[in-house]
Amino acid sequence: MPASQYQLEIRRAGEEDAATIAAVLYESFLEFRALYTAGGFSATTPDAERVLARMSEGPVWVALSQDMMVGTVAAVVKDDSLYMRGMAVVPSGRGSGAGARLLEEVERYASGAGSRRVFLSTTPFLHAAIRLYSRSGFRRSDEGPHDLDGTPLFTMEKVLRNEPPGGRGRPPLHGLRQFI
Repeated sequence: MPASQYQLEIRRAGEEDAATIAAVLYESFLEFRALYTAGGFSATTPDAERVLARMSEGPVWVALSQDMMVGTVAAVVKDDSLYMRGMAVVPSGRGSGAGARLLEEVERYASGAGSRRVFLSTTPFLHAAIRLYSRSGFRRSDEGPHDLDGTPLFTMEKVLRNEPPGGRGRPPLHGLRQFI
């Protein structure tokens, strides 16, 4: 049965998830392998050891449907931004909302960390992912990198509206005159 018929759970990944995350990344991108260079595909589908290394650099989340991992995403804080990487949903999990839920989790984390934006690199041939990012408010930027071991890339970013602690800030002063 497709994953869309089940309740999704999003949780932080643990070290014990590394091999399964590596398998999810591989399965998710396998259909696009011919469009990547060998180096680009290898970087996009890290093995369990490299997944563990990513976990030491920042949080990794997984999407589960009936206790089966159907998606994953990782993040790294870079200055006042959060870099999102390794976003993947296996073919059987596509259309379930897993990608959107993982994006929401990344944005929630970024807001909590005080990041002013979330950014990512993607390839021009991942059309469904680009549509998801666009629907979620990401816009293409001229920022690099522009290739991954010879595979073309472009950057997308979403500027976050972080509220000050304890509330929504001051209301706008539309229509009020200032008196001298």
